[in-house]
Amino acid sequence: MLVTNHVLSGAVIGAITRRPGSAFVLGVASHFVLDAMPHWGKWGTRSRFMRVAVPDGLTGLATIAAMTAIAPPSARAAVLAGMAGAALPDLDKPSHIYFGRSPFPPAVDRFHNAIQNEAPGRAHYEAGAAVLFGLTALALLRGRPRGRC
Repeated sequence: MLVTNHVLSGAVIGAITRRPGSAFVLGVASHFVLDAMPHWGKWGTRSRFMRVAVPDGLTGLATIAAMTAIAPPSARAAVLAGMAGAALPDLDKPSHIYFGRSPFPPAVDRFHNAIQNEAPGRAHYEAGAAVLFGLTALALLRGRPRGRC
């Protein structure tokens, strides 16, 4: 799953829970659930991976900024925590590229790799997930009065 979709799902989780600790833990869990669902992947070469990963990473960062900015103050920490938790497991990818190793224990990496349900030609799955998570996050964050829960 693209990191942008993980970030958007984390925003939804934070908007619903409104508790940073719970949002972070549920965000991490959601990452693995989404990676087990059919999604786009199997890039083949590093250059093909990077052609997708760099724009996705930048979009993910912009999404973090945007969702944090639109979140009501009472939900902001939870939304940020949910997004951070949901994106965290994918730190293995830039860590491998830039440092030659994952920051996670080998058992976590084995599990993360084993659950992937990737295939080429599934970009439409990613687009659908982005629309669903994005609209849900916006509805949850903008549909409530700002400031109070």
